[in-house]
Formats: sequence, structure tokens, C-alpha cells
Amino acid sequence: MCGIGGLVLTPPGPIKPEWMHAFFQELEHRGPDDSGWLSFHRGKIRHGRDVDYDLAAKTLLIHRRLSILDLTEAGHQPMGTPDGRYWIVFNGEIYNYVELREELRALGHRFRSHSDTEVLLAAYQQWGREALTRLVGMFAFAILDVQARRLFLARDFFGIKPLYYAFWQEGLAFASEIKPLLELPGVSREVNPQRLYDYLCSGITDHGADTLFADIKQLPAAYYMEVPLDHSQAARPMRYWSINLAETSELSFEEAAKQLRDLFLESVRLHLRSDVPVGAALSGGIDSSSIVGAMRLIDPKLEIHTFSYIADAPGISEERWVDIVGRAARVVVHKIKVTSDELVADLDHLIGVQGEPFGSTSMYAQWRVFQAARKAGIKVMLDGQGADELLGGYPNYRIAQISSFLRRGRLAPATELWRYTSTLPGNGFSSVLPRVIKLLIPTTLKNPLRRLLKQDTFPAWLNASWFHEHHVEDSSVSYAEGKEVLKHVLYHTLTQTSLPQLLRYEDRNSMAFSIESRVPFLTPALSKLLLALPEHYIVAADGTSKAIFRHAMRGIVPDAILDRTDKLGFPTPETNWLLSIRPCVERVLKNRTGTQIHALNLREIQRIWEQIVNGSRQLDSHVWRWVNLILWAEKFAARFG
Repeated sequence: MCGIGGLVLTPPGPIKPEWMHAFFQELEHRGPDDSGWLSFHRGKIRHGRDVDYDLAAKTLLIHRRLSILDLTEAGHQPMGTPDGRYWIVFNGEIYNYVELREELRALGHRFRSHSDTEVLLAAYQQWGREALTRLVGMFAFAILDVQARRLFLARDFFGIKPLYYAFWQEGLAFASEIKPLLELPGVSREVNPQRLYDYLCSGITDHGADTLFADIKQLPAAYYMEVPLDHSQAARPMRYWSINLAETSELSFEEAAKQLRDLFLESVRLHLRSDVPVGAALSGGIDSSSIVGAMRLIDPKLEIHTFSYIADAPGISEERWVDIVGRAARVVVHKIKVTSDELVADLDHLIGVQGEPFGSTSMYAQWRVFQAARKAGIKVMLDGQGADELLGGYPNYRIAQISSFLRRGRLAPATELWRYTSTLPGNGFSSVLPRVIKLLIPTTLKNPLRRLLKQDTFPAWLNASWFHEHHVEDSSVSYAEGKEVLKHVLYHTLTQTSLPQLLRYEDRNSMAFSIESRVPFLTPALSKLLLALPEHYIVAADGTSKAIFRHAMRGIVPDAILDRTDKLGFPTPETNWLLSIRPCVERVLKNRTGTQIHALNLREIQRIWEQIVNGSRQLDSHVWRWVNLILWAEKFAARFG
């Protein structure tokens, strides 16, 4: 787990020391244990740890190391092959490196370290880009082939590890985070208007290749990019892996549950490989409780530390469930409580760490969990990200399942699930109906439906003319093709909406404290199995979410947890927090930066806030987005055309 960066210059050098210092400094939190650089120019390799002079070079690789596997100097990066042809900088972990190492040894490779980095480098040397689909892990890496004069960039199957890049006036630059790229001359801080709209109206970030900065892209999940050193501008991302939604499984419910249990336990076993202490985030929900239960089953003697955010509000506190799991798994439970005043004190730093705006204050609770883990001496954490998107954990998946039943003509289970869903808070018949229709009608009818439901594409608090000038459209996806609507929605949230932004939040929050966060639900094998199963294995007609996984975890997780019917996620008392820090919110909504964001109608925003304060209007998620955007724009000197 590390921070990586690099440059491919056109034409060659000089590389300014201030550029290198920006990379090292901005990525230090990702790898405080070691650092290194490598330059390639006119067929010659140079490398070292510090540079304070102009460096004549064509290509530069930079690395900050967080030592997790093989803590010795043998794991130093950039790392090269014995023949000097290939050089790598790597961020992530290859969990099946032990098995791959044995396979490569049989093919004649020799290893001088016990690191997964050396195994990854040898795998690329042996199989080229075909090595990617042999990996089980999370990764973003760059491999320089000095003979072919080519740089190979790749990102893992789900985008767990980040990789940003920019074509700038000197060539191509890439990094684990956005901030060092912004320090390069000629990289603009202009916003991407479409991504701005997506965030403000839908709270969606991190989808596709674009970012909120128009000049900066991210390599999408499951993509690689080959960069010719002499024609870097010609580089284009290429997909190497995808989930085939057409595949279906004939397994019975019992057979599927057993296979799921075996795959999950094997994944957790691999994710426990570490040369440093491993802990776990524990919310008290099914996903994190299953990880903790699996850890205990796999190693009965392991000292397990768990870290839990406990909301200071009875309606959303999960302390009771955390305690049940803690006792059953015999773990050391660390509980973290957070106040609104602490949020205000840390907000500027948190916004800087995240790099782009985030959807809610729950990210601060997560931040504090990783802070507590660091203080306790934990360097690796296991977390349940991805489970909800694969197992139908969110309430909106019931709407998708109703739509699936209706499209297949299964009226009885559709009616049963509709009746159950309508009894849940905020899900009366009048609420469920338009959401079902939205998934069933073709995209061409989306705008007429919106007019019928009186939904405004550009609410009054947006400056509609600014967005029209920048050719922005409502890019939200509603219509689901085919009969398996639930599967379509699961795949969309896994690859485009929910999961990508949650992975970014988790990566930045964990790395802010130099902690490696691992997500054992996100493996190709698990996702392939789950998205091939019949939909009612995931969301049952009686409304039970994660039906197959609940069954698979019997005997590993306490029944009280598996029988939970509520879904809290990672809640914070956001309404209370924002109202309790009213002076801070009002100061932000009236500051100078806000007046320079021409995309917003600040007068209308201030009017809405006044209505919220006097109780004539309910607070919703848009308020946090306004505040977060203004503070982010101020922090990063973003420009709004």
C-alpha cells in the first residue's frame, strides 16, 4: 500500500525539483516508511531517494512506501527485474502472491524478497497484460519497459486503489491522488460542469473517467493504459475485465449458499496476509460482522481489534449490535463517538484529504474510525465495502426487485414485496410507484415523466443558464433493460454510482492515517457468483435483503445480527450537526468563494437555509453538498468558468 506518481515528458526534461517535491510531499501520508524515484533518459536508468536539482529525463517514476509485506529494504521501490528491463511502482496488495510466486518459480523465476511487488513484476514479465486477470487484490501500478520504451498503467477490477492522470503541456503525468497533479504548470483548476451537476443534484462522484477537475482524468476500474514514451498523447484506456450479466447459475439455494460461504472465507483468509497488525471496522451490520466472524473462525487465537463509530443518537446508534458481535467473536472493541464541534475543527483537513467533494458527514465518522485505529497501532483494516452493492443491501434494491417481478409477469411476489416495502418509513404506495415506473419506462420517456411528476432538472438553487451554456444534461440512469432489473441496478451501483465514491472516501480516509484498508467482498470470483444467481436469492419476495448471504453466514455470525431487518449504513445525525453548527454553515454560504461559483444561485440557497432554520422546511442532503462544494472550491482554488 503506497503512493505512486510519474511523468512522461515530450520532449525530454528537465524535470524540476519542485515537481518532484510536490509528489513526495503530497503523497507522504500514503507511504511514510520509505521513498524512491527513478529516471529514464537515453537508455540510462538513474534512481535515488531525494533530488534537489533539475533532472534531465524522459520518464520519471516516484514512490512512497507503506510497508505491509516484507518490511525490509528488499521491498524498496521503484523495483526492477534482474535484467533491468522492467521497473515498477505499485500501490496496493496482491493477496494471492504466495500462490503466484510458486507458479512463477516453476517457470524459472527467482525471488530475492518476500514482497508481493516482486511477484507482480515477475508476473508482468512472464505474461504481460494477461497477468492482470490472474491477480486477486487491489492495485494501481506503473511498469516501465525500457526496451519497448513503453509505460504500462493498470487499475484493479473494482477501482479500490486510485490512479489519476493528466495530459499537460509537458506530456503525461499520473499519481495516486489529484493534488500533486494540480501542482504541475499548465494543469487547469477549471471544474468539469457535467460532474459538478452530477454531484450537486444526485450526490454522485467518481463515476467513469472524468473528475471534478476538467483537466484531470482517472483510469477507470478494470482498465489498463499503454503509454508509448515517444507519443504519450496517443495513450488510451483499455478494458481488461468485466462482469458478464448474461451468465446465469443453476445452483440451488443451498448449493449457492455453500459456495458463497467457501469463497467468502477464502477471501478473508487471503486478506489476512500481512506482516503488520490487522484490525477491522465493525458497524454491527451483517457485512462487517461477517468479516469479524470469519476472522475469528479462520484464526481462533488471533488478537482482533475492531473499531466502531457509535452515533450519539438512540435512533441511529448501533452500539447494541457492536457489543453482540464483540462478545461472540471475542474481540477488543474500540468505540468512537463524534461531535459536531469536532467536525468543524477537522473539516478543512478532511476536505483537503478527500480531494473532491463528498456526499455526507458520515465520511467524517469513518475518518475518526481510521484515526482511532492508527492510535491503537493497527496498520491494516478489513472493511465491508461492496457487500451492499453485490447483495442488495440498500432499500432501493427492493424497488428494483419489484420491477423485476413485474417485468417477468410475476404479479404475486411483486405484490408481496410491494406491500412489505410500502410499510417501511418513507416508502408509502405513492412513493414506491414513481420509482418503479422510473426503472421500467424507456429513457426516451424520462423527460415527459419528469414533467408529469413535476420534477425539475435544474432546481431554483442552481443557475440553469450557466449549465446550459456548458451543455450540461441530466445524466442520471433510470430505465433498466431486460427482465432482470435488480441485476442491472446492482451492476450499475457497483460500477458507476454508489461503490466508486465509497471506495474513494475509504481510500483517502484510511491513507490519511497511513492505514491500508482491505475489502474482502470485492473479488472477481465473489462478484461473478453473486451476479449470476437468481435475483430472489439476493432480495427475497418477503423483503429480506442479502438472503443468500444471511443463510451462508449461519453459525459464523450471531443470529441476532443475521435476523436484523433495519439498514442504517453508516449514519451520522447530520440534521442535528448542521443545525448545531449554524454559524459555520451561514459563514460558508455567505463567503466570497460562494459568490464566485456561478453555477449556484446563492440567494435562493440562503433563502432555503433560512426556511430550514425557522422550521418551515426540512433539511435534506443538498445543504451538505452546497457547504462541501464551497469549502472544496476555496481549498483547491477551483475555477468555475
